[in-house]
Amino acid sequence: MTARPLILLVPVVVLLALLPTLADNYLLRVATTMLMYMTLAMAWNFIGGFAGYPSFATAAFFGLGAYAGAIAQSNGMPAIAAWVFAALVSAVIALLLGLAVLRLRGHAFAIATLVVVELLREIVNGWVSLTGGGMGINLPTAMSPDQGARHYFHAMLALAVLTWLVMHAVAVRRLGFGLRCIKQNEDAASMVGVNTTLFKSLAFTLSAAFTAAAGAVYASWTAYIEPADVFDIMFSIKAIVMVLLGGAGTLLGPVLGAVAFLALDELVWRNFLTLHTGILGVLIILLILFLPMGLTTFSWRNLLRRRA
Repeated sequence: MTARPLILLVPVVVLLALLPTLADNYLLRVATTMLMYMTLAMAWNFIGGFAGYPSFATAAFFGLGAYAGAIAQSNGMPAIAAWVFAALVSAVIALLLGLAVLRLRGHAFAIATLVVVELLREIVNGWVSLTGGGMGINLPTAMSPDQGARHYFHAMLALAVLTWLVMHAVAVRRLGFGLRCIKQNEDAASMVGVNTTLFKSLAFTLSAAFTAAAGAVYASWTAYIEPADVFDIMFSIKAIVMVLLGGAGTLLGPVLGAVAFLALDELVWRNFLTLHTGILGVLIILLILFLPMGLTTFSWRNLLRRRA
C-alpha cells in the first residue's frame, strides 16, 4: 500500500464537505444515505472482505447502535457522546459474541449471525420499559429541516471518513495481513503463527462498532426509530451486495459499491416503481457475473474477454 489513496482522499472530502452549499434538501438526503451505505459497506469489509466471513450481523449492530444512541440521548447525553457510547456498547457485545459465533465457519457462521439479528429485535420488542417496544423511540430535535440536513450530512461524512481511515490502517498493518491469511486458508494461517481467534474477533468488533455508530447517527437524523425499521435484514444484504459490487477486501471497493448501488436504486426506483426490487436484483446479478471481483477491477478489455 502507498500513500496515494490518502492523498486522493483529501480533495474528495473537501468537495463533499462543500455539497450543502450547492444542493437542496433532497440531494442532501440522498448524499447522507450514500455516506451511511458507504460506512455500512466498509464496516462489513473488515469481517467479510478481509477475513472472508459471511456475516449477516450488520442489521443487528445497526439496530443495536440506533437504540443505544437513542436511549442515551433520551436520558440527556449529547448527540456525539451518544454516538460514541453506542459504538462502544456494540463493540463490547460484538467482542463477547464473537468468541462464540466466530468458532463457526461458512454457512453455519452466516446462519448464526442471522439469528443474532432476530434475537436482538425480539429483546428490543420485549423490553418495553427501556426501548418502548413496538412503539419505538422519538428523539426531540431543535434544528430546522435545513440545519438538520446539513448537520447530519456532515456527521455521516465524518463517520465515513473515519471508517475508511481505520480500514486503511488495518489493511496496511499486521492485522490486515493476518485477516487475508485467514481468508485464504484459516488452518494454514494458524499453523504459521497467526492468532486467528484474536484477529477475527478484532475484525468483528471493528465491524460492529462502525455499523453501530452509523445506526446511532441514523436514529438522531430520523428522530424516530422502531425495531422493524432499524433491525431490517435488508441492511445486512445491502452491505454485502455493495462490497461485492465494488470489490471485497479492497479499500475503494466498498465506496464504489455504495455509490453504484445507490445510483442503481435511485434510477430504478424513479423509472420502474412497481418492478423496483426485481429489476434492481437483475442488474446487480449481471454486474456480479460480469465483474466477479468488483468495480475496482473494471476494464473494457476484461469485460470483452469475459463476454467472449
